[in-house]
Amino acid sequence: MKYLIITAILIISAVNVNAQGIGKIVPDKPPVIFPPNAVGLDLIFSEGGFGLGGFYRHSISDEVTLFTDLSISEAKDPQEFTYNYLDIYGDYQSVTPNKVNRAFLLPLNFGVQYRLFENAIFDNLRPYIDAAVGPTMVITDPDSIEYFKAIGKAHARFTIGGYVGIGANFGLDKSSLVGLNVRYYIVHFFKQGVNILNNYDGTPRFENDLGGVFITLNIGFMY
Repeated sequence: MKYLIITAILIISAVNVNAQGIGKIVPDKPPVIFPPNAVGLDLIFSEGGFGLGGFYRHSISDEVTLFTDLSISEAKDPQEFTYNYLDIYGDYQSVTPNKVNRAFLLPLNFGVQYRLFENAIFDNLRPYIDAAVGPTMVITDPDSIEYFKAIGKAHARFTIGGYVGIGANFGLDKSSLVGLNVRYYIVHFFKQGVNILNNYDGTPRFENDLGGVFITLNIGFMY
């Protein structure tokens, strides 16, 4: 979790935003009208690793935006951990005990975004809350085989997932979109889960709940 917090701080620091007036109370201000549509890319950071996605947004009012997003990211079993060691040849090696399969999340979500404090702070900081739900495909492939060679042995499972989040869009540019969103994903299998790790006695361990905290950097354009 501490690595996600550090990542969020670095992302926010890297975003080129005119910070003048952010967070200050504004009694009266002329309205800024942004284009109603936006498309772009999501750069995803989580405890499971990195991911990539895309989104489409359509505003139906000054406060409410409907959206859909599609992404792919690596997932971990909650009991999964990795340790590093120095082998006899002086090379660093990484080992994840009892890991048998890699797992990847491919959610297709449909959701709603609600802007907060619209008339209270400057428009170069536009905070919001959001929630989404949709089908999720989870792909597993053998961890003992190299990434691309393992594609032919991959298996797919389908379930329902979703997330709730809080975020903000930055800047006053009416063509480009830069934002940051922190989401808590829930991906649950109602029957048998996915086998990422084995138990210590060698029997398969099936995990029914994937997901967790995801930090998403949004980069796109509005029209």
